[in-house]
Amino acid sequence: MEKLLQVSNLRVSFVARETETEAVRGVSFELNKGETLGIVGESGSGKSVTARAIMRLLPEASSRVKSGEVMFLGQNLAQKSRKEMEAIRGRDIGMIFQDPMTSLNPTLRIGEQIAETLRKHRKISKREAKTAAVEMLKLVGIRDPETRFNQYPHEFSGGMRQRAMIAIALACRPSLLIADEPTTALDVTIQAQILNVMKQMQEKLGTAIVLITHDLGVVAGMCDRVVVMKSGQIVEEGRTADIFANPQHPYTKKLLNALPRLDEPKKPKPGRVVGTTDTSTIVSTEDTPAPRPLLEVRSLQQHFNLGKGRTLKAVNDISFFIREGETLGMVGESGSGKSTTGRAILRLHEPTSGDVLYRGMAVNRLSAKEMKLMRREMQMIFQDPYASLNPRLKVLDIIGEAMDVHGLTKDANQRRARVEELLEMVGLDPAFALRYPHEFSGGQRQRIGIARALAVEPKFIVCDEPLSALDVSIQSQIVTLLEDLQQKLGLTYLFIAHDLSMVKHISDRVAVMYAGKIVELAESEELYNNPQHPYTKSLLAAIPVPDPTIEAKKKRTLLEEDHGEDKYGLEGSELVEVSPGHWVAVQTKELAGD
Repeated sequence: MEKLLQVSNLRVSFVARETETEAVRGVSFELNKGETLGIVGESGSGKSVTARAIMRLLPEASSRVKSGEVMFLGQNLAQKSRKEMEAIRGRDIGMIFQDPMTSLNPTLRIGEQIAETLRKHRKISKREAKTAAVEMLKLVGIRDPETRFNQYPHEFSGGMRQRAMIAIALACRPSLLIADEPTTALDVTIQAQILNVMKQMQEKLGTAIVLITHDLGVVAGMCDRVVVMKSGQIVEEGRTADIFANPQHPYTKKLLNALPRLDEPKKPKPGRVVGTTDTSTIVSTEDTPAPRPLLEVRSLQQHFNLGKGRTLKAVNDISFFIREGETLGMVGESGSGKSTTGRAILRLHEPTSGDVLYRGMAVNRLSAKEMKLMRREMQMIFQDPYASLNPRLKVLDIIGEAMDVHGLTKDANQRRARVEELLEMVGLDPAFALRYPHEFSGGQRQRIGIARALAVEPKFIVCDEPLSALDVSIQSQIVTLLEDLQQKLGLTYLFIAHDLSMVKHISDRVAVMYAGKIVELAESEELYNNPQHPYTKSLLAAIPVPDPTIEAKKKRTLLEEDHGEDKYGLEGSELVEVSPGHWVAVQTKELAGD
């Protein structure tokens, strides 16, 4: 096959405070025309730095390309001037960035951002550029492209913004597309749609793809070959089927073993309670009676006033219970009401109606003073461990603050000893107590968030997407930690996530939410083996399996082809910020049969 890209002995370092750190160390690989190459590895392995070095998008002030060649169509990109690279970027090489919201210009309409690329590189008129931009929006599966052309990025859902990024990257029909974690923050159904769009565009345009990701399931279904990176170096390279069937390097084996597989049976947990598809029936794995419900949610509703006479029913009359010592998984797409449910239970949102009973006590009817005492029993682990930790406080004060509020320590020495004990409990060095959040990795910050939740010795914890920003191996560590703490401390979890594979292995029962309602609730193994609701089946079908042989056989049909986007997707929705940093999707049409 004809070579399109050849990277040879690439070395990149960063300089900060007179300290030089080598991020990419002698990386070499090739890409053929029309081929898809996956680059996998954990955060910090050098994947994104390699991609930006190819595109010449590294910060000039702090980065150094110490050596290496990047040969593209016979040209060494490392020797090109800035003006020459501007002509190549967009025209010959397109790039999809990880976060489309920060990559798109918020002050420009989506159509204008696509047309801008076309006018710069193809030298066509404004009218011709608009026609071509509308056609690109149509090609990437955005409905009503003429209307969407004139909308701004904030008016698009996450999946639609990523489609718009693909449209911009492919507008000039480039020979090479670099996709840097294009589906990391997306739900599984939207992820399946985006990957399918990329595959279709590749077939139509003959574009070669470099796909950077840490999701091995995505690699199994998309890539012809795989490069595995660790600490800035390539540790293994080969055909996708060979890497998955017979990995050679211990790090590759570690990555493959860390990812839970949906097609594998759930490992039994001795002494843990299980449920049935009938939520009124209590079943135990032991001869002793199952514990009574610790938490009961009865007819909970959470509505938000959007103004102009509009009301969003984010949570619409749901009921369920969680037994003491149990983990209830709650899954669904963004905007389905999962996080709103968790916040309403803890009264971070005041429920519109219904009851939340904790040990028979109506939490939503407690006074402010009574609720302060109740918060010792009920805590939350937030989705973004960086945003939820005060950057101005040391870990000692972040964890110790909750103990101060509830008067749990007598003096500074006892306070510090307790904080250090909690850090050890979550697998961190007690000396970390004197550091700030920015000095930690994502996994370490999440452990700090868990330690803070445990500081007041709660019995019930809402885990709100605690794994979404983490690599697969770190996810596995956090899940193991949560399970160990549950056994040692007798904790009860509401585990909110959109990663159904992980939810299956940590949960006793699973509730599936869609558009503010629980559409299915069943024992974990039963739900995955015998899903009843069409939406549950859609979620399960969209999950990529880390096995190329299974992915090759699996029929990849998009949700909009099976059921219609307006029925099961969120593409036709408007995102509304109901509280700082908390967004929900407002359906623009009545749901069929609902």
